[in-house]
Amino acid sequence: MFTTHTCDTGLVKAQGPLKREIYDPLVLTASMRLVFESFSPYQCLIHPLSFCLSFYVHPGPEVFPRTSSSAMSEAVVPDTMVSPVVGSLYGEKTSSPVVDFSYVGIDAILEQMRRKAMKQGFELNIMVVGQSGLGKSTLMNTLFKSKVSRKSVLATAQEKIPKTIEIKSISHDVEEKGVRMKLTVIDTPGFGDQINNENCWQPIMKFINDQYEAYLQEEININRKKRIPDSRVHCCIYFIPPTGHCLRPLDVEFMRRLSKVVNIVPVIAKADTLTLEERDFFKKKIREELRANGIDVYPQKEFDEDAEDRMINEKIRQEMIPFAVVGSDQEYQVNGRRLLGRKTKWGTIEVENIAHCEFAYLRDLLIRTHMQNIKDITSSIHYEMYRVRRLNENNTAVAHANGVPDFYISLCSVHFCTCIIVNKCSFILF
Repeated sequence: MFTTHTCDTGLVKAQGPLKREIYDPLVLTASMRLVFESFSPYQCLIHPLSFCLSFYVHPGPEVFPRTSSSAMSEAVVPDTMVSPVVGSLYGEKTSSPVVDFSYVGIDAILEQMRRKAMKQGFELNIMVVGQSGLGKSTLMNTLFKSKVSRKSVLATAQEKIPKTIEIKSISHDVEEKGVRMKLTVIDTPGFGDQINNENCWQPIMKFINDQYEAYLQEEININRKKRIPDSRVHCCIYFIPPTGHCLRPLDVEFMRRLSKVVNIVPVIAKADTLTLEERDFFKKKIREELRANGIDVYPQKEFDEDAEDRMINEKIRQEMIPFAVVGSDQEYQVNGRRLLGRKTKWGTIEVENIAHCEFAYLRDLLIRTHMQNIKDITSSIHYEMYRVRRLNENNTAVAHANGVPDFYISLCSVHFCTCIIVNKCSFILF
């Protein structure tokens, strides 16, 4: 039933078909553990000496000797170091596990994060701003290859231009290869369509700040939700008319003001109306005007994390911004291939062909390469600036109400004093 062998200075030899050698005391200790599990209490009482000086050899895979015992990480791992009666972490029986004494398992956190993210899903809120007729709804449908724009879902027989700017949003649950995302598209009908467009950006600015405020109020609640719904605007796609000359004063003023509170990605709408030479000249002219007016569009240079990001983002800033795009949700047959495009008398403009337009670059930036970075900058930069400003305003108001001198109020602001708001009661912690 079992075979007993005599130990000699840490070296155990077995004769016959079960021949094996163990040179490592660590492996010997593991073997002794198997002895204890294998002997019955009766056998331990009858043969105590054999129990102490022997071990039970399970017929099974070979245990190979270790070449050196200088470091535990240099061990040659045996094919099996676990008794068949000992299971894995969750109790399943393992047949022939390979144990690596040098492996810790830190890399398993990536799989844990992936599983958690897959369960929770993702959120993305995109705002589109521009005059009517520039193809905002079509571009959104093209980006996500589905009817996600407001006009596609809530289309009316005849939509009149609103007298004032209206903010309308619509949400969708998008799923691809098991990944779920709640997509919210925010439209701004009426922007730039009036005779007097003075301060037409104010309703948009107010909407963005209202979303920050709603998130802040959820954060400072005593019993806040486990996961706060995120309605903050992550990205604003600004549509520039394809004039081919320069930016309008409205374009400059809008981007100058809103670039401080949201990530702005400028695009040249309906770029197929420009020749290649006109498009290149227009893109260069827009980049010059953005620099001249101090407008930081996404990706912002000051938020590059490392040299690799700086190299990638610098190419986007110097060559791709603004993106000259063409949108279409119509499919056509071209050389035996079905593709999205715009059919004309002289040919078909392929939306995803980088030789025809830069839609593919825009899609990669927003979805495939920079989506998480866009959300991170919204949370850690734009929202954080709003949060600090609002808490400082609350500190100032409470301090004035309590008769605190202005000197101490400014001192608190400099040192980022913490304001805790509980049921409309504020306390200043120095």
